[in-house]
Amino acid sequence: MTRFFHTIVMALCVGTIITLPALSFSVSANVNADTQKASEKKTRRVPTLRGKVYEQLARAQSFADNDQPQEAFAALKDIEDKKSSMNSYEIAMLYNFYGFIYYNLEQADNALASFKKVIEEPGIPESFEQSTLFTLAQLSLMQGNYKDSIHFLERWEYLNVGDVPPKHLFIKAQAYYQDKQYEQAGKFVTQAVKNKEAAGMIPDEGWLILQRAIYYELKQPEKVKDILVKMVKLFDEPKYWIQLAGMYGELGMEKHQLGIMEAAKQQGYLEKASDIFNMAQLYYYHKAPYKCAEMMLQAMNNGILEENLRNLKFLGQCYQLAKEIDKAVPVMQAAAALSNDGEIYAQLSQLLLNIDEFDLAIESAELAIKKGSLRNQGTIHLVLGMAYYNKREFAKSLDQLAQAESFKSSQKMAEQWQKFVSGEQRSFKQNETVIAAD
Repeated sequence: MTRFFHTIVMALCVGTIITLPALSFSVSANVNADTQKASEKKTRRVPTLRGKVYEQLARAQSFADNDQPQEAFAALKDIEDKKSSMNSYEIAMLYNFYGFIYYNLEQADNALASFKKVIEEPGIPESFEQSTLFTLAQLSLMQGNYKDSIHFLERWEYLNVGDVPPKHLFIKAQAYYQDKQYEQAGKFVTQAVKNKEAAGMIPDEGWLILQRAIYYELKQPEKVKDILVKMVKLFDEPKYWIQLAGMYGELGMEKHQLGIMEAAKQQGYLEKASDIFNMAQLYYYHKAPYKCAEMMLQAMNNGILEENLRNLKFLGQCYQLAKEIDKAVPVMQAAAALSNDGEIYAQLSQLLLNIDEFDLAIESAELAIKKGSLRNQGTIHLVLGMAYYNKREFAKSLDQLAQAESFKSSQKMAEQWQKFVSGEQRSFKQNETVIAAD
């Protein structure tokens, strides 16, 4: 019969993947040999698979080999109708064959029901019972029957002689994980990884993914970090570098976080917009604003980052921190135009006032008031008052300072500036009078 090399993959959580290996079946007149050591367990009396039944099963197998499942089911039904004359081993083989055909047709529930009938039969070879139990454990896991999966694995372990293979430990860990028994899951996946490494082999990537997910659920970030360090060394995948940097950040190890992200950047692993933005934020946090601005600008020029409000606003902040005011101004203007409120125009007006760009400061302040929704409108009137003062437009300055005085947050400063501007206005007029008299 064609071996059913059909792999069913389910993404179940936090990057954890359950993979059900291919199942295969072949009728053999010699399958009643048992691998159980007689010295360790009492030998089972296993009935013989008779030639006539074997021939009928082989006929059903022939149909299955030729992708004729309905004909195969019909042949099996003919055999099942004579079940009263069959021994337990023959009946188990019949339902085993049903199970594999259902599995190949992706009818997992029917496959499960058939395989359960196999292990209900007494006197079948222990090796046959074990393989069926393991198949049931995997199918139950795939169908979300996690407690059943654990139960079948424990029955398998009772029959097993010697050490439990790491693969079985991993399947058990998956079942416990999905059943939210994280402590038990951690115990078995750790043992699976340990056994594999002790044999001189590299643990499967999926095993470490599961182990990482378990420790994350157990709120053990230090262990999550250690597993990610191992995954970076073993698999060198960009996503693991990024995740490791994130864990260093969660642990408050910001310098390590920056170092890992720098290494990922140098290797060309920062390709996603989110990763690039996070890297830029790290530069900003670590007082490297020019690198922050450079990275943001390059990503926007390359089309990786959009020239949207968030990105333009952050780029403007990077330029300001880097004291690149000339570069900050046009970026902030572009961001302010996209904003639904006047806050960025308000910030821009103060920035322009500080660099003596009084006309532009006035323009931005007026746009801020026009857009509205300002956190502190009084400050904007102060900016206008100061800008008009520097242009020697005293009346307009005093008018804006009077408006600033009406806001509690800016009242005291507005009063002080009003006194100052009024005094300056008088001095200015006196000087003009003296000049005119001369």
